[in-house]
Amino acid sequence: MKSAVETLEPTKVKLTVEVTYDELKPSIDEAYKVIGNQIQVPGFRKGKVPARIIDQRIGRGAVLEQAINESLGGFYGEAARDAKLRPLGRPDVEITRVPDTDDPTGELHFTAEVEVRPEIELPELETITVTVGDIEVADEDVEQRLTSLRERFGSLVGTDRPAADGDFVVIDLEAKTDDEVLDTVKGVSYQIGSNTMLDGLDEALDGLSAGESTTFESSLVAGEHAGASTQITVTVEQVKERQLPEADDDFAQLASEFDTLAELRDDLREQIAEQKKQGRATEARDLLLEEFKGIEVPLPQGVIDAEVNNHLEGEGRLEDDEHRAEVTKEVSEGLRNQIVLDTLAEKLAVKVGQGELIEFLLNAARQYGQDPNEFIKNIDQSGQIPAVVAEVARSKGVVLALREIKVVDGAGEAVDLSEYLVVPEDGEGDDEDEAETTED
Repeated sequence: MKSAVETLEPTKVKLTVEVTYDELKPSIDEAYKVIGNQIQVPGFRKGKVPARIIDQRIGRGAVLEQAINESLGGFYGEAARDAKLRPLGRPDVEITRVPDTDDPTGELHFTAEVEVRPEIELPELETITVTVGDIEVADEDVEQRLTSLRERFGSLVGTDRPAADGDFVVIDLEAKTDDEVLDTVKGVSYQIGSNTMLDGLDEALDGLSAGESTTFESSLVAGEHAGASTQITVTVEQVKERQLPEADDDFAQLASEFDTLAELRDDLREQIAEQKKQGRATEARDLLLEEFKGIEVPLPQGVIDAEVNNHLEGEGRLEDDEHRAEVTKEVSEGLRNQIVLDTLAEKLAVKVGQGELIEFLLNAARQYGQDPNEFIKNIDQSGQIPAVVAEVARSKGVVLALREIKVVDGAGEAVDLSEYLVVPEDGEGDDEDEAETTED
């Protein structure tokens, strides 16, 4: 098979492919078998109809059409791999020559225009320096963590005073528009300041005592009237405050394995410091990605348009120009990041082992609350495995890149993040073959 690539745009190429008859013949033979199993010819058993009889009955052209339709994707994929293309979308294929009845041993020629990942230049990783925050654990941090621990062991006690931020209240709500009651709820428990219900509710509750009511305007967030602006009447049935246990040695023994409050505070300080250290790895990752934002990346507009249209069509908002602009921006930024991270993974020769792939899928199944076997089966059947492999490769590439850049603190001292940047070495912990990293 011969192929040639012509660059049409920085993100689009034209692939010209010539397939010899010998390469097409296995597909033609298979087409005869398929068609032979679909037709009945007197004197021949089903599936045993000779090729010449099939040609007479339905025509050589129908056989060639079947063969080409079934094999075209494979020939395109092979040619794209041989040319080391990185397709980002579906190809626009045009068949320019097929074997005809007068020349049954002729060749199959076709062209495929496809948008591809552009070539971009990444900076040398060893030249990049990022500065992460210092590890400082203030006494206030420790006290805040201690208070959170005390809250876990606290109790709610009714009070006669007006409600304040942080209190728990039992409330009734009624939503009305033009004297029409749209919705009511009773006996709802709510913590003031959590901002988990209606806009304006926290402000309305502040200062109300048990038995008091007030009305404010807000929008419903659920139900058949979701989004409607209404008058909300809230009535406080009960005010409760959280009473915390004393921070003393007795509490330390109750809430931990330590005998004294001083020991508990020291342990909390160590926990906070460790979390801040781990946070440095995340901070370094974000700073590295920020460094990449200056890279010029040509974007394939066709891929962006297709994804935006699919998104808007799913929402039934194809005519919403303002929303289209928002989605276009999001899709463009996401695709840009994907191109950069795919290039980075390729630059670092990232390989994804079967064990890493399975671990990622198991974690995803747990995150979505699905049965792992069913989740992985659905991913496989929907053809999403290559996309998952690519996602794992991107994440792994960032971790490997963080090993190569220079990370310093505010004083310019080197920061060692190695214990937080652990990934399996190529093949480490995997007896299986590496997962294939292909792009859509």
